[in-house]
Amino acid sequence: MALSVDHVVVAADTLEAGARWCRDVLGVEPGPGGKHPLMGTHNRLLNIASPAHPGAYLEIIAIDPDAPSPGRARWFGLDARPAGAPPALVHWVARVEGVALLAQACRSLGLDPGQPVATHRESPAGRLAWTLTLRDDGRPLAGGAMPSLIEWQGALHPVNMLQPCGVELESLVIGGLPHGIAALLGSPAVGTDGAHALSVTLRTPKGLVELHTAAHRL
Repeated sequence: MALSVDHVVVAADTLEAGARWCRDVLGVEPGPGGKHPLMGTHNRLLNIASPAHPGAYLEIIAIDPDAPSPGRARWFGLDARPAGAPPALVHWVARVEGVALLAQACRSLGLDPGQPVATHRESPAGRLAWTLTLRDDGRPLAGGAMPSLIEWQGALHPVNMLQPCGVELESLVIGGLPHGIAALLGSPAVGTDGAHALSVTLRTPKGLVELHTAAHRL
């Protein structure tokens, strides 16, 4: 049940605010994204692939003001964000094969990442389709340390449509997960002894940039 870093999630009030944050903090303009009919959200994306984390990207996500209510809690805790909160790192998503099996293994160790749900969005290159674990409350688990689990369907992946932009994922470190869960998720590329629930270091045109979730090590 090997996993890798698929993407890290920065939540914003609006995509415009998220794009300003990206320019100010990372020194680059985010690339295009799309709309998520299942959740009433939309995003912009940034290729952050690196030798240690091939295929990784950064997602800036916000509630889509033009979309109807999804009738359920939106992912990544977007419904619980205080009004006017600045864009911030909130979560990460791990790419896996056999998402249902790994989700069950996590539940057996005491942390429930949610039920695998199949969804999709349209892109200029075609339909992107994936299965992602979703919790009923929509909130990142363990302060963002416990990832959502994603399994992509087909060969199409967002990073294949994003040009390199001079930003690379240097490291991703999680903190405070139970030993069994940390061992299950651990890989040579994912650290498990962080002071914060989730810390991400990016190599950018502005130098090394460190992002942290609001939650410290749990």
